[in-house]
Formats: sequence, C-alpha cells, structure tokens
Amino acid sequence: MKLTRWQRLRSRAFLFAIGVRRRLTLGARAVLLEGRTVLLVRQTYYPGWHFPGGGVEPGETAEAAAAREAMEETGYTTMGRPQFYGLFLNRSEISNRDHVAVFVWRNFTSQREFAPNLEIAECGWFPVDDLPADTEPGTAQRVREIFERLPVPAEWLQ
Repeated sequence: MKLTRWQRLRSRAFLFAIGVRRRLTLGARAVLLEGRTVLLVRQTYYPGWHFPGGGVEPGETAEAAAAREAMEETGYTTMGRPQFYGLFLNRSEISNRDHVAVFVWRNFTSQREFAPNLEIAECGWFPVDDLPADTEPGTAQRVREIFERLPVPAEWLQ
C-alpha cells in the first residue's frame, strides 16, 4: 500500500513522538564460539569483558547490527545465519528501556588483526570454563546458559 505524502509525514511525526516519549533502545550482541572458547572484548568506556555488540541503526536488522559490530570491534566476519539466542531487557542505573538481541555464530573468519582503538581496548578468546574474573555478569550468565543448556531468561541480569 502506497502512503500519501501527508500520511508519511504524519506517520513519521507520530513515530518520532512515541520514540522520544518511550526512549526504547535496541542493541545487538554477537556471540562467537569456537569449540569451548568464546570471543570477548573489553571496552574503553565500560568495565569488564563483554560480547562484541552495539546499537541497531535505523533500517538495520538486529542480526546485521550484531554482525557489523563483531567485524568493527574484533576483525571477525560472521558467515551464514546465526542462531537467535534471545531478546533481553537490560536494566541499569542509566536506563530501564534498553533491549539486547543476542545472536550466536559458530562460523566466522578473521578479516583483519585486532588493534586497540578508542572504543575497544582488548579482544580475546577465553575458555568458557575460565572466563576473566571481571567478565560482565550478564555476559558470563549467557555463556553458562548456552553451554549448560539452561533456560533463557527475559532479562539480561537476573
């Protein structure tokens, strides 16, 4: 169905107003697994180790955002369709409207060597049974759930 110019303008204004009022954000995380090791990054602006990821851009799918962020942050290009792992509400002292879509890839290839930058300080592979002590709690919980086949919760931290 084709919208008139007025309908497009009105729809955009309505969606903008709803977006400002609700302030919902959507992020995506990429879980790259090789056997029993997982790829994690340490950001320069937030403590701990995390899955590569970031915000979903307008017009971008959450899956595409996770793949893009994995490449940008680690140098690994994902291959094929991932397993959709879950959509989590990520409550924090900053927001209670952040949602995170998590995708798992077991097929990927290194496109370039990682180099620290303004956003990502470190990138590394870690055994799932020996994650760094300062791994972000939700990240550590996702790793346990995936490998121990535990139920997937609705919220990032339980």
